[in-house]
Amino acid sequence: MDVHKRCHTEEENLGRWLSDRKKRALQKKDVDVRRRIELIQDFEMPTVCTTIKVSKDGQYILATGTYKPRVRCYDTYQLSLKFERCLDSEVVTFETLSDDYSKIVFLHNDRYIEFHSQSGFYYKTRIPKFGRDFSYHYPSCDLYFVGASSEVYRLNLEQGRYLNPLQTDAAENNVCDINSVHGLFATGTVEGRVECWDPRTRSRVGLLDCALSSVTADSEINSLPTISALKFNGALTMAVGTSTGQVLLYDLRSDKPLLVKDHQYGLPIKSVHFHDSLDLILSADSRIIKMWNKNSGKIFTSLEPEHDINDVCLYPNSGMLLTASETPKMGIYYIPVLGPAPRWCSFLDNLTEELEENPESTVYDDYKFVTKKDLENLGLTHLIGSPFLRAYMHGFFMDIRLYHKVKLMVNPFAYEEYRKDRIRQKIEEARAQRVQLKKLPKVNKELALKLIEEEEEKQKSTWKKKVKSLPNILTDDRFKVMFENPDFQVDEESEEFRLLNPLVSKMTEKRKKKLRLLEQQEHHEKEEEEEPEGKPSDAESSESSDDEKDWVEEVRKQRRLLQQEERARRQERLREDQQTVLRPQFYEIKAGEEFRSFKDSATKQKLANKTLEDRLKLEAKNGTLSVSDTTVGSKQLTFTLKRSEQQKKQQEAEKLHRQERKALRRSAGHLKSRRRRGRSFH
Repeated sequence: MDVHKRCHTEEENLGRWLSDRKKRALQKKDVDVRRRIELIQDFEMPTVCTTIKVSKDGQYILATGTYKPRVRCYDTYQLSLKFERCLDSEVVTFETLSDDYSKIVFLHNDRYIEFHSQSGFYYKTRIPKFGRDFSYHYPSCDLYFVGASSEVYRLNLEQGRYLNPLQTDAAENNVCDINSVHGLFATGTVEGRVECWDPRTRSRVGLLDCALSSVTADSEINSLPTISALKFNGALTMAVGTSTGQVLLYDLRSDKPLLVKDHQYGLPIKSVHFHDSLDLILSADSRIIKMWNKNSGKIFTSLEPEHDINDVCLYPNSGMLLTASETPKMGIYYIPVLGPAPRWCSFLDNLTEELEENPESTVYDDYKFVTKKDLENLGLTHLIGSPFLRAYMHGFFMDIRLYHKVKLMVNPFAYEEYRKDRIRQKIEEARAQRVQLKKLPKVNKELALKLIEEEEEKQKSTWKKKVKSLPNILTDDRFKVMFENPDFQVDEESEEFRLLNPLVSKMTEKRKKKLRLLEQQEHHEKEEEEEPEGKPSDAESSESSDDEKDWVEEVRKQRRLLQQEERARRQERLREDQQTVLRPQFYEIKAGEEFRSFKDSATKQKLANKTLEDRLKLEAKNGTLSVSDTTVGSKQLTFTLKRSEQQKKQQEAEKLHRQERKALRRSAGHLKSRRRRGRSFH
């Protein structure tokens, strides 16, 4: 089959914001819009479609998606939406147990299993671990659930209860399937194995190590392959998809794969389907759908949608594919060679016949477009009119392999030209890395060079796009005087500069070398382009390796120099003190103050140097200060002023005077009482 002649129709609805009148007007103007085929009305999800399946009778298409989590059922006989039901959580997978939509089982991502009937929600239950896939065994009415557990949970729908689980050797199980012929149950594990169980005896009957068999000489494996897809076909054939992008085809009578097909993308296989009429296998990952022969492994055709694929469904007994992808629209692909169109869209066969009668020219990627002038330069004008050249617009299409061969024969020195171009590019790159000639100011040259280097580093850094660029000091008029007036020259010998920059000598040496290079470039401008410049690589590496030793030595050297200078300053002050002659000092006492001793002035000086907290503690100890808490919660301070000796003497005299007056009052009172008693006696 010619892949490029296949009919590929994908449902593409126009925007919802367009009214019917505008859609009709757009169809009259745009030819591409007029050619679009809308098979099913509103065949889409609000945001993303996760899974899609067809009922056994082929009349209904069911799909689940988000957001909000929902299931939609489309009636192919009416080519429209049958019903829509919103769910509590997202659906991992679902299965129709009946021929139509009357019995549906949903597996949710929150461990819930939901049963729906024809009228709607019917029952909900929960499994112990998070589920990933399930299969239905029709003879026993058992649902087999696999997930994040080593156990396979069994739910019997006839009895309405859980049965004893199957204990596997795996840590977790990803997928499962049941053979419709003999009822063999198979589960794919995260260790890359497939375990086969007999539902009648509930015992394991086989084990396949698919991870080891998937590794071939051409494949590159970076992690342990896990089983991501599993599908039976007939009684003896089984296809296994891995998380590393390989599909293994097995005969159940052998533990070695018949065929290993690699998708070459390294993405997990999403689904595997069999097409019996053409002996094809359809395997899909998130990027591509490949169809290949199951006997030879030869590619039949492939489909690569624009968006990532979530699920693929093959419409039974037809050449139609349904896809669920990371986009609101669900894809519909029709390939006539795979089979006829479904009964509800049989008009597609007539359309494909019309397209085959009027084939359109197609531009391929493996062809080179050349003009007549290019053919004259290559000497291929005699091929005009032959099958090697295909006329198109103002030129011709020719095979890209033929074009390269002829060009190599006509111009055998093309490699030399390519080599010269590469050398020229390398020279330009090296020239860009040289020390650029810059005009430095007369004052503070080293500071200006440092600012230029910092500005270049900021320009090279990645965060320049995010951070707003600040103005440069060199171009700012406010700091212009600093590079013009010699009074602003930085003194690198000062103690402050050396303390703030302990490694300034090492940095200044490098900067001085750069300044010398700039001065040499000003006097001698060299024009040697092909000669490599700069230091050899071994010198740069040796310099970078000695940075740590130089840093430690420089710090020690600067510390020793500062200690020596401090020692010299102390000795100088000691000599000056020895040479000075002590002279008597006279102090003047202010009027109204009483001189006691120099000790009081010394204590006052000490108190003045102490903190407020220390002074308060000392005063509280002497009794001149008392601190107490109030009822409100604040502090109350009471100060007692100090009194001089004269004030103390005066206070004592006043106290004696009060006591004498009290004694006189008492004696006078005694005399009065005696006189009263004498009068009353007489």
